Formats: sequence, structure tokens, C-alpha cells
Amino acid sequence: MQASVLTLVRGRRDHLANLMSGLARQTERPAELVIAWMQEAPFADLPDPGCPVRHVPVPGDPMPLAEARNRAARAASGDLLVFLDVDCIPAPTVVEAYRRAAEGRDGLFLGEVLYLPAGATAGGLDFDRLDRLGTVHPSKPPVPETGVREEPDAGELWGLSFALSATRWHAIGGMDERFVGYGGEETDFALRLSASGVPFFWTAGARCYHQHHAVRVPPLHHFDHILRNAALFRERHGRWCMDYWLGQFRDAGLIDWREDAIRLLRRPTEAEFEASGAGAADRLFS
Repeated sequence: MQASVLTLVRGRRDHLANLMSGLARQTERPAELVIAWMQEAPFADLPDPGCPVRHVPVPGDPMPLAEARNRAARAASGDLLVFLDVDCIPAPTVVEAYRRAAEGRDGLFLGEVLYLPAGATAGGLDFDRLDRLGTVHPSKPPVPETGVREEPDAGELWGLSFALSATRWHAIGGMDERFVGYGGEETDFALRLSASGVPFFWTAGARCYHQHHAVRVPPLHHFDHILRNAALFRERHGRWCMDYWLGQFRDAGLIDWREDAIRLLRRPTEAEFEASGAGAADRLFS
């Protein structure tokens, strides 16, 4: 089984460079790296990931996340698709772990992600240091020490790091490109995949490290996208997604959120937008 690693990029040059450096240190290097560029042109002078690199342009604004994943998957040549967020540095065993898991069974495979503080990659990639500095997301279950453990909740799909066969991806039709901008497309994909009978597994050895970057809590810069995509998700599945963010929007008096509909009360003010970025990293896991 040959693995293609796929990532989506808009900005974050240094993060992409670290992802590529992590791929160069894999115990089993992938067949290729496919980069879906959601920007005018690829970055120059990137490090060698130790495998061929395939470039896929995906124009559009707001970010066409679902379309970018679909285009990257269509361009990939591998039997196994390993999706890594551009913020993620793969530990040396990620490709091997996903490949071993996928060769033994059919399914979608999830990997652990540790969150890094600012400056964690200064001076290069030291995986022992990243292990010491990384923080586990408190809402995620522990991964098994060896092998895989089945996950009954398809909502655990984590867009930061997951893998599945190219056959399964194309059979389900990839991600729904009606979801544009931030939110919803991953959970929609997970539910459709689960409904088709595909099991989900947490995978030992597929650890990634999420690089620090500025965030907004709540994500008011995605306010319109979240409302639109949440409504689209409910139309298809009969329930809401992104409940956490919708609840924060409701509590701030921005929306009237009911069981069957969302009504816009007012748009975020400039002061609220600025406040969402002040100390947001400290509130991210609260």
C-alpha cells in the first residue's frame, strides 16, 4: 500500500516547511506529498520532504476547503490518503502507523495531535522536545499504545490528521463542496462515511504536533461561514454541528438559536472582534 500525504495551504509558509521536514524524517516515506494551494502561487525555497511533490492550484475565496481536499485526492496516486493540516508536524512514525493500520482493515484512521506553544520549533525539529512541550486536547480520548481502537462516534473525525483508502474516499464522493469557508464539511463527511458502514479507529504511532498560531475565540472572523454551513448541515442531517461556537454566538447576543433555525440578531462589533483575539490561546481548551 502506497501512501500519499495531502495538505491544504494558504499562508503559513514556516508551518508548511516544518511539515515537510517532518515527512523527510519518516520511518516509511510517503509516495508523494500533494499540496493544494489556496493562494496565488506556491511558496519558493521549501525543504525537501524526501518524496515527490505534486502541486494543485485551488483558487477561491472564502477558502474552498472541501474543494481543495477533493482536488488533492483526485491528484493523488497513492492507495492510502493521509490528510495532514498544514499546521501539523508528523512524528517519524505517522506514515508507517497509518499504512500498517489500513493494510490490516478497512476504515478511517485518526491520529493523536499535541498542541505546541510558541517557539517550540525554534532551532529545528527535536521530537523529544515536542513530546515534552505538546499538550493533549482535553476533549479527545487517549489513543491506544499499540494497534488501533475502534471509535464509535464518527463526530470524532479530526481534520488535522486522518487517513483512509483512496477507494473509500472516491466511493463516498469526497467532501461536499457546498460547504464553503470554515466549518461543517468534515463532520458531514464523517457522518456520510459512517452511514456507509465504514468504521473509525484511533491509531497508535500516528502522532502529530500542531504548531502555534494566532486564534480567535469565538471565531468571529468565520461568523458568516459558520452560520451558513451549520444551516446546510442541519438541512442534510436533521441536527446542528459546531454547537460550541453557535452557543457562544448565542450567549453573546449575536443570534437567536432554536432547535429548527438560527435568526441573526446583530453582527459582531469591531470591539468584540478584537476581544476575540485577546488571550484566545488561553481560552481555546476552556
